[in-house]
Amino acid sequence: QVQLVESGGGLVQPGGSLRLSCADSGSIFSVLRLGWYRQALGKQRELVATITSGGSTNYADLVKGRFTISRDNAKKMVFLQMNSLEPEDTAVYYCNAVWPLQTSLNYWGQGTQVTVSS
Repeated sequence: QVQLVESGGGLVQPGGSLRLSCADSGSIFSVLRLGWYRQALGKQRELVATITSGGSTNYADLVKGRFTISRDNAKKMVFLQMNSLEPEDTAVYYCNAVWPLQTSLNYWGQGTQVTVSS
């Protein structure tokens, strides 16, 4: 079973940085495709970044060059390093995991709030 818990959110000024972490308690972490999504007030949840079991990454255009996704399979964790943060990045950020061989196996964390404000 996959259970995801996010941490690292908080309040930061524009131009600042935060690192989000997501930990899994399951046993199949290394074969999962991992991702970060976010949902701002009044908006739909949107893709931020993904990383495959082989380390290939994909980023939304709005965060490319500012955010970096990485994973540590030994620790069963995925990270999102966020630099040059803007007020538009304010949202609840969610950790996601999918088993590529059966995409109906799709897991979500409870989310962590990121607020960018002066």
